[in-house]
Amino acid sequence: MDALEKQLEINQLLAYYSPLLTAKQQTIMTYYYVDNYTLAEIAELESVSRNAVHDTLKKTIQKLYDYEEKLKLNDKDNQRILIIEKALKSNDLETIYDLLDALKKVE
Repeated sequence: MDALEKQLEINQLLAYYSPLLTAKQQTIMTYYYVDNYTLAEIAELESVSRNAVHDTLKKTIQKLYDYEEKLKLNDKDNQRILIIEKALKSNDLETIYDLLDALKKVE
């Protein structure tokens, strides 16, 4: 996985699990992954060391992956999107019904 894919994945996980993070974790993750601030810039804004920012990012990313492993919100949403895309492309009513059944089971 390249850096851009990893950043996109983390942004998706943040969209789902940000409310489960502390305010400080949310702020630092937003600065870094949404606003593209450097570690030094974040450290200055938050009045902490660059190393503290790095540690917070690392621990928070692990926490996001832990939440996804347990709750699978991102995975389920991706499954729903694929099923909906298939249904929209299909002209066969029976296939569409099968896909709608599959969509109900993604829970």
